[in-house]
Parts: sequence; structure tokens; C-alpha cells
Amino acid sequence: MEKRALRIDRHSAHWPSELEEIDGPPEELWIRGELSWIARRPRIAIVGTRAPTAYGREQARRFGRELAASGAVVVSGLARGVDEEAHLGALEVGGGTIAVLGSGVDRPWPSGELCDRVLSEGLLLSEFAPGEAPRRHHFPLRNRVISGLAQGVVVIEAAFASGSLITARWAVDQGRSVFALPGRVDHPMAAGCHRLIREGAELVERPTDVLLSLGLASLGPAPEPAARSDPLERALLAALIGETLDAEELANRVTLPLLEILPALMELELAGRVARGPGGLYRRIGG
Repeated sequence: MEKRALRIDRHSAHWPSELEEIDGPPEELWIRGELSWIARRPRIAIVGTRAPTAYGREQARRFGRELAASGAVVVSGLARGVDEEAHLGALEVGGGTIAVLGSGVDRPWPSGELCDRVLSEGLLLSEFAPGEAPRRHHFPLRNRVISGLAQGVVVIEAAFASGSLITARWAVDQGRSVFALPGRVDHPMAAGCHRLIREGAELVERPTDVLLSLGLASLGPAPEPAARSDPLERALLAALIGETLDAEELANRVTLPLLEILPALMELELAGRVARGPGGLYRRIGG
């Protein structure tokens, strides 16, 4: 772990090549922590409000945890709220996380236990020289580096006029993918995400949605088994081999009352094992 501040520039071996693709790239970067994370790909940014709901906190940590467990490096801004939960999620599984600061890396803000953990297990990064205090105008500049380092930016919760939307705007300008998590239509912390979705951001519900959209499906965890070991479900699937049947015909095939097989059919449909077409006809999907 590099405890001292290390300066890198465009000629350095550690320089992230992605920053060459953005308008106004930083002239230099200062880094502290586990230097190996700066070379790891892919990187996915997770951003959002400093005042998330319980749902927002849960989802930010979930996305950070599962994306890191899948091999992605989670990039965020160390701020309280969504950023904090995203970093913690990545750290929970021993994954990589990079905190991009609006101050010098020797004066990280906010300081505290999370900052210490990121310094020990992840990486602190800033374009501002050591000794530079956090200043209001630094943070919009910081946001362009967050998005510039990443292949995609996930917005978890944000108000209608949130700083996270600035990061999303930078991402669009930089040609990065933007993802937004939907929320309650009557909650102000969902308004920013819904605004992004209306403007073309991709709606996501699961971390695997992000990986699939970025063409990183091979990074994802192994899929769940396609079918459960329920005997009734196995019998229904067997009856549909080479057949297209309605519910009554299936009930006759498995010699059970219609009301007993309908819940199992619904479970199979939700699991993507059967599809119900026009006229209520069921067909088997896959093997």
C-alpha cells in the first residue's frame, strides 16, 4: 500500500488511458493506497444523493458489492450517502474501489473510518495537489474524472437537480453508458433518476443488468439453476417437451386439478422456463 501521495501524469505507467478520451483531461493525478487497482478493468461508477432513503442505501451497497464481486472496480466520490454505501459494498467482498476526491489525497473529505478503509484496501485519487482543501468548485470537476475513469455510471438515487446528474451529463459527453435505478414516483430522491431515464438513461434493476449492457456478462456470477427441483414443476416441463398446451390440457397430462398446477405454472413463467402465448397456450423455453 502506498501511504504517501504519488504523482502520475500522461507519461506514467499508471496513467488511466480512459482519461485521454475525455474533454479537458487532468494534467496530473495524485494517488494513495493500493496502486494495483488503478490498472484493473472494468471500472463502473456508482453515484447518488448524500441523503438517500433506506432503499437507496441498500441498493447502493448491493450494486457496489455485486459489481465488485463480479470483478469490476467500483468508482465513487467518498461522499456520505450513496457513495459511501457503494464503497462499503465493494470492500465487503474484498473487491476494488477507487475514491475520487475534490481535495488533495492527503486531505481527504470526509475523513473517518471509511476513508481509512479505502486508503488501506482501495485507492484514493485526485487531480488536486496535496495540501489542497475541499472546495465547492472542485466537486463538479471531480465528477468528470469519476465518469471518465468508468465504462458506465450508475445513478442510484438523486433529486431532480442533483450533483449526481452532473456526473451523468459528463458521462454522456464522454461517450460512457448511463444507468439509473427507478424509485417511488412520489419521492423526491427518485426524481433525478426518473429524469435521466426519460432522457435516455438505461433503467436497471440488478447489477447484472449493468454487466450485460456493457458486454461484461462473462464477469457476472454463475446463473441460478434454470429449474427448481420441485416434482410438479418437473412434471409440467416434461409434459411440454415438443408440445404447446393450455392449462387444462396440462392438468390432464399430470393428472392434477387445475387449481393445483396454476401456481406452479406461474412460478415457471416468472423463472423464464415456460412462456404463455395467445389463447393461454404454454410452451417450454430452453432445454
